[in-house]
Amino acid sequence: MSKREQLIQAATRLFAEQGYRATGIDQIAEVAGVTKKTLSHHFRSKDELVLAALRDYESRYRNNFMRMVEAISTDPRERLLGIFDLAGQWFASGRYYGCLFINAVAEHMALDSPLRSLCQEFKHLERDYFARLAAAAGVPDSEGLATSFALVFEGAIVTAQVSGTADCAADARKTAEILLDQALAGV
Repeated sequence: MSKREQLIQAATRLFAEQGYRATGIDQIAEVAGVTKKTLSHHFRSKDELVLAALRDYESRYRNNFMRMVEAISTDPRERLLGIFDLAGQWFASGRYYGCLFINAVAEHMALDSPLRSLCQEFKHLERDYFARLAAAAGVPDSEGLATSFALVFEGAIVTAQVSGTADCAADARKTAEILLDQALAGV
C-alpha cells in the first residue's frame, strides 16, 4: 500500500471515529505511520485530505453497498427493502459513527465548498441507485419513490447515530414497505 493510501485510510477511520475538526494532521500522520512531511507532500491541506478520504470512501462504499444489495435476493422488491436490512447491520456493527458525508456537511457549513458539492454528489448517486432499484421492482414513479426512500434512509442514519441503537432500521423498513406498496398501487 502506498503512503498516500495509508494516509487516506488512516484519515478516513479517524474522521469517522472522531470527526473532521477533532482529528489533527499530526495524529493522522502518526496513525498512518508516516512523517508530517510525507503527509504534506501528498496533501497540501487538511481540506484536500478530507476530500481525498471522502472520494475514496465513496467509491468503496458504493461498490460494496451495491454488491451487498444485489446479493440479498434476485427479487427486485426484496433488494429495494433490503437496503434497510443492510442499514440495520451497519448500525449494529460496533463501528457505526454515522454517515461520513452527513458528518462532513455538519462540520463544514459553507454552501459553496467543494466538500459540500462532493457530499451532495454522493447523496444524488445513492438516490439514483434507489431509483434504479425501484424501476426494477416495477414502480411507475421510481424517481418519486427513490426520493421518499432516500429521506427514510437518511432519517434512519441520523436516528441511529443520535440514539445509539440499530432499532430504527426495522422501523425504517416498515415505512419503506408502506411507501413501496403505495407506489406499486399507484397511490
